[in-house]
Parts: sequence; structure tokens; C-alpha cells
Amino acid sequence: MKARQILADIHALEEELLAFERKYGLRSEVFYAAYVKGEEPENDAWTLDFGEWASVYRTWLARQAEYRNEIERIQEEKGSLAGLIHVAA
Repeated sequence: MKARQILADIHALEEELLAFERKYGLRSEVFYAAYVKGEEPENDAWTLDFGEWASVYRTWLARQAEYRNEIERIQEEKGSLAGLIHVAA
């Protein structure tokens, strides 16, 4: 994936994360830390949401890493911010 495609994916995932954060009043990183420790939802109706939220968050983390790697690769190749912007455009 190219940097621009990865960034578009990150933005779409962030929209999904914001929807969960607004619904449950909790930042995704706080939710995910509790989720991976095995905390169960208080309400059974939340179970599907929590599974999806965790999946979206894991994907977001992976895309963030992909983006950093791609930017580092481009920086090594182009050597400047202008080079990054030109490649990403």
C-alpha cells in the first residue's frame, strides 16, 4: 500500500473508533487495554460492539505501523518533506 492509501485507511478507521468512543464515553486506548486484560462487558448487548471495537483498534494500530514504515522508506529514498508530500500527493 502507498502512504496515501494507508492514510485514507487510518482516517476511515479513526471515524469508526470515534463512533465507539462517543457511544461508550471512553477513549479507544483505555478500552483496548482493559479488553486485552480480559475485562468483560457489563452488559451482554455490548459484547459484539466490544469485539468489533477491539478489531478496529488492532487494525488501526497495524495501519499506523505500516504508515510509519512507508514514510521512513520514502524519506530514505527522497530525503525531504517536499519529497514526502510529492510522493504522497
